[in-house]
Amino acid sequence: MKKSSILAFGFAMLASTAFAQNAQEVTYVEDPSQGYLFNKFSSNWFIQAEGGIGVGFTHKDVHRNFGDRIAPQASLYVGKWFSPILGARIGADFMSIKGLTAHPGAVSGARPWENTVDGYTKTKLNYFGPSFDVMLSLTNWWCGYKPNRVYNAYIYAGGGFYWTMAKQPKVAGNYNDFEWKNIHDRTIAIRAGLTQEFNISKRFALGLDLRAVALDNHSDGDGTTTILGEALLTATVRLGKTEWAAPVVPVCPPAENCDEYRARLQAADARIADLEAQLKACLSRPVEKQVVTKAPLATIYYPCNVYRLTSVDRKVLESVANVMKADNKKYTLTGWADNYTGTDAINKRLRENRVNTVKNQLVKYGVNEANLNATINNGNRVDLGDKCLTLDRAVTIEVAE
Repeated sequence: MKKSSILAFGFAMLASTAFAQNAQEVTYVEDPSQGYLFNKFSSNWFIQAEGGIGVGFTHKDVHRNFGDRIAPQASLYVGKWFSPILGARIGADFMSIKGLTAHPGAVSGARPWENTVDGYTKTKLNYFGPSFDVMLSLTNWWCGYKPNRVYNAYIYAGGGFYWTMAKQPKVAGNYNDFEWKNIHDRTIAIRAGLTQEFNISKRFALGLDLRAVALDNHSDGDGTTTILGEALLTATVRLGKTEWAAPVVPVCPPAENCDEYRARLQAADARIADLEAQLKACLSRPVEKQVVTKAPLATIYYPCNVYRLTSVDRKVLESVANVMKADNKKYTLTGWADNYTGTDAINKRLRENRVNTVKNQLVKYGVNEANLNATINNGNRVDLGDKCLTLDRAVTIEVAE
């Protein structure tokens, strides 16, 4: 066994002994640092209504009083948060812009029947249409998600497609009879904003939305883009599951008695050092050469004072003869008799008769007699005492050295 294997086994045994009795149950808790799991599609939806004011900005609007340029704005959305940080919404907007133009005949929405301002004609345009936004929660991104947070802030960016309406005379030049006309069918806008919400409850929040919108209309008659700044109050109702679950991770309880663990570790280190010393001593010990005694090819056993072969013995010798004829080696046949019974003369005669009987039987089975050396041994074969005499009454057949 290698040194590393012995040490590993020893350390494993020591560690299991030291700590198995004091193992404490592991608990599992949510870990927000690992991120958050996605909820079902039916979770984290909301409906949001907005209403407020907006002011348009073009290079001629500075000639019109700021308060006179304030116009109403409103929106209604349905949205979903796909994670604590990322969401989206779709809805419909109403926007109104009051401005000035130097080309009342070229621009729909001009109101020449009203008082002019520094030679410019007043305009008013109303926009209706769908919009879409992608939202990013700043508080959850920067400060981490908290289900009971009161204040939340998120930014968004998106755009919309609008129909543009304006109050115009039914008959040109007749300023006594008016109607609302669709003067632009494909007004496109892009926008971005910041919404700050205060949670009144788990499912209801109030907030303030500050937004900038860029429209591709030509409200001033010069072909310039109109910028609309909006400030809107928001009311949000949350639907379905509103919270987010974090991945569950195992938490090991703190050790109750560090001194006890430290003492056990020191004891384990001492036992490991002892194992290393034993291993070193074992590896430095000289290798003892073991003498392996070859077993006989076959051994025929006899009862007391018998040397004749039984039918079983002859079958055994026939198989032995087949092996001898196949390898054509020299073999030594040794006759044995116990020294605990009979006289020396009787035992010598038994040894000779037994070995010669076996030799003759092998020759009869076709073994070359020149390959057989019959001899006797006057000692006991196993010498285990008078209780094992049968083992001393035998003929052994071995390959000659």
